[in-house]
Amino acid sequence: MVQVSSVIICLAYILGLLFTTVPGSGFWILGSGVIAAMIFRKRRIPHKIPQTKQKGQIQSKSLPSNQQLLPHPRVWLIAGVIGLLASFYLQSRIPVPGANDISKYVPAGNNSNQEQLFIVRGNVTSTPRLTRASKGQFWMEAKQFDEVKNEDNKVAGSKGVSGKLYVTVPLLQATGLYPGTEVAVTGVLYKPKTALNPGAFDFQEYLNLQGAFAGLSGRQTNVLNEDNKDKKWEWWKLRQTIVRTQVAANGVPSGPLLSAIVVGSKAVDIPYDVRDLFIKVGLSHVLSASGFQTSLILAVILSLTQQAKRGTRFILGTIGLIVFVCLTGFDPPVVRATIMGFAALIALLLKRTVKQLSLLLLTATLMLIFHPLWIWDLGFELSFLSTLGLIISVPAITKRLGWLPLTIATLIAVPASAMIWTLPLQLYLFGTIPIYSLLLNIITAPLISVISLGGFLSALLSLVLPSVGSTVAGLLYHPINLLLNIAQFFGNIQFSSFALGTISLLQLISIYILIISVWLVRWWQQRWWFAFGIATALVFIPAWHYTNTLFQVTMLAANGEPVIVIQDQGKITVINAGDEGTGRFTILPFLQQQGVNQIDWAVASDFQDDGNNGWLEILLRLPVKTFYDYSATPDNTLVSSAVQKKLQNTQGAYQALGVGQSINIGTVALQLLNDQLPILQMQIQDKNWLLVGNLKPTELKNLIKGGTLPRSQVLWCPPQILTELVNTLQPEVAITTNADIDPKILSEISQTKTQLLFTGRDGAIQWKPNGQFETFIQTTENKTSAL
Repeated sequence: MVQVSSVIICLAYILGLLFTTVPGSGFWILGSGVIAAMIFRKRRIPHKIPQTKQKGQIQSKSLPSNQQLLPHPRVWLIAGVIGLLASFYLQSRIPVPGANDISKYVPAGNNSNQEQLFIVRGNVTSTPRLTRASKGQFWMEAKQFDEVKNEDNKVAGSKGVSGKLYVTVPLLQATGLYPGTEVAVTGVLYKPKTALNPGAFDFQEYLNLQGAFAGLSGRQTNVLNEDNKDKKWEWWKLRQTIVRTQVAANGVPSGPLLSAIVVGSKAVDIPYDVRDLFIKVGLSHVLSASGFQTSLILAVILSLTQQAKRGTRFILGTIGLIVFVCLTGFDPPVVRATIMGFAALIALLLKRTVKQLSLLLLTATLMLIFHPLWIWDLGFELSFLSTLGLIISVPAITKRLGWLPLTIATLIAVPASAMIWTLPLQLYLFGTIPIYSLLLNIITAPLISVISLGGFLSALLSLVLPSVGSTVAGLLYHPINLLLNIAQFFGNIQFSSFALGTISLLQLISIYILIISVWLVRWWQQRWWFAFGIATALVFIPAWHYTNTLFQVTMLAANGEPVIVIQDQGKITVINAGDEGTGRFTILPFLQQQGVNQIDWAVASDFQDDGNNGWLEILLRLPVKTFYDYSATPDNTLVSSAVQKKLQNTQGAYQALGVGQSINIGTVALQLLNDQLPILQMQIQDKNWLLVGNLKPTELKNLIKGGTLPRSQVLWCPPQILTELVNTLQPEVAITTNADIDPKILSEISQTKTQLLFTGRDGAIQWKPNGQFETFIQTTENKTSAL
């Protein structure tokens, strides 16, 4: 009875945190607790149990098992109150800027491209990392800042500030920095932006959850307390020693990969191509310190101390867990595994058995009491779901695979169980299925175990005898290289990662209800295949219907040029790809969210000098059937040649087009009217779209006088020429990149019938036939309001 009551109370607390995003959710949980108390009050076991006499003995009547499990009504009331308090508790722990937070001194409208410089002084709080842009990144606790006057480089009066800063600096400027270093960084303060495109990374939300509300794009770093480096002992020094030893022995990328397996990816810079490869094929868990490494360490310690006393085994196991969690950092998966491992050591010491399911729930509750924001941490969610799968599903799957040797059956059951419980969440967040993930995890599990054990031994030895540790690390070169080759083999297979599109919250909940039913209900256990079929249908049928009935035009928020994706009942057209960052962080995430695995038509028009570099990034991930190139000019031959080479690898067709040559792709007609300016005209169903490049005033006047600009319902142009084009063409909708336009000009345009939209402010803009133009930011706000 006590156990059931505890489970109800713990679940109420977790649900209270989980549904905080829904306004009033805490009161809904409280109401549910009151209703449950009223319902189960009538079914409660009587306090006086009837007794009967038989042959001189008093015997109690047997009670129905379901009544024995019913907790007291007050338990439901307590659970409801705890759920309500949990929602308030999470709200109170959400980081907010302090009264003197440095984010409040960021000039209005400031961004990392502007030149207003500040000198910020403070302490480095993390080990510098390498970003994709080959810059150094670290966290900094700000203490003081000065404003630099641009006209004479003089410094204004200093101001005392507080707050956490996300700092990026040139790589050489970050070399030699370490946690605790006092620095002065000269650079541009900016406020992070929210996601402007569907599927894009929300940088603002990420920083806010870290307790930071501003960033600093640094130009120069000056160290203020360099003499204190060797005077204080820190865990980061041990991590640095381990990483240096293993990288020196194996080189790159084998060395960083080994270090990531041992101490986690946050302690070492793994090449991003290796990181992306492991994510693509479903081996991302290998790159981070997790419960697997924790369990492996504890298992090795207990195996080596079988002949020792229980107290000795307990002390050595505890030391191993503490050292590992301190070396890797207090990430949720490691903390979860450490708490559960420590509970197992206590059970060993007291000769007690551990109820793993109850322990997992208690661990989650304790962690969320300490840090409630972990409820939204993906590592926390995946760690607990996979562990839940191991506890619940591994025995059942192993039993069904009884015709196989136990070792092989377990090798299959472990990754299969983790995948069953984590895949729905991955589909909800990312919308992709790593096709060969299960097979790859089965194949590489023994290899990863060997590398992990060897890596731990190398790490320990490197702290005592660096030369011996380096030798042991060098012995792992071939196993690590084999792991990389296996991952690359599967990654090079076409459609190794299948984009299905993100599923809805209702689909997610329905699938988990089916999984839980198979776990708890005997009828579903006997018909697990039926549940699997329903779950598959819940995922694939809506995705198929959405893809094959949708006609939608999306203008993504990108810098410098119009980037358009047209979804025409399963046929995909992409017009322009921008630079490398636009291709990787804007177009590909959107296509992945929409479940796109192939581009039918791609159109490149030279709106930017580096406007085709994004295509190279896209072609690495997605095949293109036909590529139309309006930008194949003498100045662009290198990019065009690279595109053609990529297309040959995927058997795609390439066609260079000239000015005035029109093409018909599906229901869309395109024509480049001018390649020097440039101007692109599109006919999409009943709407005429005109995309105009960055014209000089004289060129614009000549075009207007010559009447060569066609009338259009939808206009895209840079903000510098917006007024002239709107007054001349009078479109129904005018789209530009940002709203940094003179208020007087905006007032003049607003008097016309033209609807103004700004991708830099409103986010991506979408249009469907017989519908209005919708902006991503407004749509997201409406969905939040509906919740």
